[in-house]
Amino acid sequence: MSAPAPRLPALPVTFRPTRTRIVLLTVGAVMCTVLITVTLLLERLSAPERVSFIFTALLFFGILALLSRPKVVADENGVTVVNLTRTRRLAWPEILRVNLRPGDPWVFLDLSDGTSLPVLGIQPGIARAHAISDARALRALAESRGTRPDAD
Repeated sequence: MSAPAPRLPALPVTFRPTRTRIVLLTVGAVMCTVLITVTLLLERLSAPERVSFIFTALLFFGILALLSRPKVVADENGVTVVNLTRTRRLAWPEILRVNLRPGDPWVFLDLSDGTSLPVLGIQPGIARAHAISDARALRALAESRGTRPDAD
């Protein structure tokens, strides 16, 4: 590889799409506030209509908060991958390869059981350079702490 080897970050370290998270939570909070304010200001709405509008605003915010949840936490013992609805704990030896290929929406981990795990906590959407840097750092950690089958 022509890219310089990344320095290993101090553990524990958390990788998350910070800009995406800020955008989602800000839009969710603003939209929720606007919908609730308009609902309370409209005098023509009945109580059940107000409740349904407020419920819809809170549901909208909840969905955007769920979309902002993904992260990856690496520590001495392994990696915790938090995706939208699932959290998975992996020991370092379980991670064979960290992949972020051109066009991938997020990082994928190739695991020792033959499966691949999407890692939504590192995604090149808004901050591509930051995601590439995070993917390289996670790859360097996995290579230095895991057992590589080709290292014999």
